[in-house]
Amino acid sequence: MIEQIQRKLSDSPKARWTALIIVAFTMMMGYFLTDVMSPLEVLLETPKAEGGLGWTSGDYGFFAGSYGLINVFLLMLFFGGIILDKMGIRFTGIMASGLMVVGVIIKYIGVSVDFGDSVFSLDFVDFSLPMSAAVASLGYAIFGVGCEICGITVSKIITKWFTGHELALAMGIQVALARLGTAGAMMGSLPLAKALDGKVSAPVMLGLILLVIGFIAFIVYTIMDKKLDASAQTMQTNETNTEDEGFHFSDLKLIFSNPGFWCITALCLLFYSGVFPFLKFATKLMVANYDVADKFAGILPGLIPFGTIILTPLFGTLYDRIGKGATLMLIGSVMLTGVHFIFMIHVMPVGWFAVIIMLILGIAFSLVPSAMWPSVPKIIPMKLLGSAYAIIFYIQNIGLSLVPMAIGAINKNDPTYFSMEAFFTGCGVAAIIVALILIAVDKKKQYGLQQANIKK
Repeated sequence: MIEQIQRKLSDSPKARWTALIIVAFTMMMGYFLTDVMSPLEVLLETPKAEGGLGWTSGDYGFFAGSYGLINVFLLMLFFGGIILDKMGIRFTGIMASGLMVVGVIIKYIGVSVDFGDSVFSLDFVDFSLPMSAAVASLGYAIFGVGCEICGITVSKIITKWFTGHELALAMGIQVALARLGTAGAMMGSLPLAKALDGKVSAPVMLGLILLVIGFIAFIVYTIMDKKLDASAQTMQTNETNTEDEGFHFSDLKLIFSNPGFWCITALCLLFYSGVFPFLKFATKLMVANYDVADKFAGILPGLIPFGTIILTPLFGTLYDRIGKGATLMLIGSVMLTGVHFIFMIHVMPVGWFAVIIMLILGIAFSLVPSAMWPSVPKIIPMKLLGSAYAIIFYIQNIGLSLVPMAIGAINKNDPTYFSMEAFFTGCGVAAIIVALILIAVDKKKQYGLQQANIKK
């Protein structure tokens, strides 16, 4: 029976962990590119006469937020989820990986070509950007479409292979490897650029090379996936046909009417709005408020994703074996709030204390994702999982797009970063409230978020 063959393959640790490592590597390269320019804000805002690109804080804020512009305003991530559920993992993954490569090429052109004094402007809304920032933002937006769609594709792949097994651990390892990519970007981009006379294009080119390797890695997975499917197609069952039933728009009501789904979506928006946008501005915060040398300033934000490399799989294993997923999300939200509150009131403005606070934020950054992403398959059926993840990622992208733009504008008028940290603290408080509601909803609806993932 085909279902028996698939179950046997997924029960093979070698098969499922091989699939995981391949697709997680692709996402690791994508996340390296996501933050490769985050530590370079100081160089980007250096005047052209001194070797920089001459961007303003507002220009950088727009660039940082452009990642999700196409996803948010053209609904591409939402449609990406539908494509995933209708067209399948292989087609969607290759499409998404290809978009990432194209986007990075355009971004590289933006930061490497001398556009002189050219400006991109929209007079009817009084908007203008240096041409280098405009081209880089276009590339970053296209890259964002590919990266987010690839992310939901990888989530569905992991669910396919690990349901009933070490699902949270597998997702935790995928997240950990992604954070390794982020940490590499945060800790290595600025030293690399400075070693090459301040060329911000050098880290982007390195990222492009790594991403092409990641694209090839995903092609390898699709070949393996196709062979596995072909070996299973020798026997057909009605059970399989039911499981692989095609997507219908009417099915979306099963997602939109699910209160647990909306709790997780809101928590995702609030929590990640307090982390990823912060990373994009943390380098200058370290320099201004904690007297950290600029050559080390990018390393401290890098401690956040670096800490998750070990902790996210550890917390994932905890969720797999004893459950308490909703509780883990609550604890992580409390820690996030505490960290930003400490940064807001600016106590002990010394570098070593900033390191400790960053490590605590890294723990929070491990707790919430390790429990949040494996919880979605508990409340959404497999055939709708791509659309469900897409909706979550879409709403998350609203925060990833608009929050950096807002913070860029806020920081123009507040060099102390108090207002920025007050905003992030507010996100944390709201996340705590949503996590408490999720615990109550889970108790009422019996989703099983507090139960272990491994079936014994």
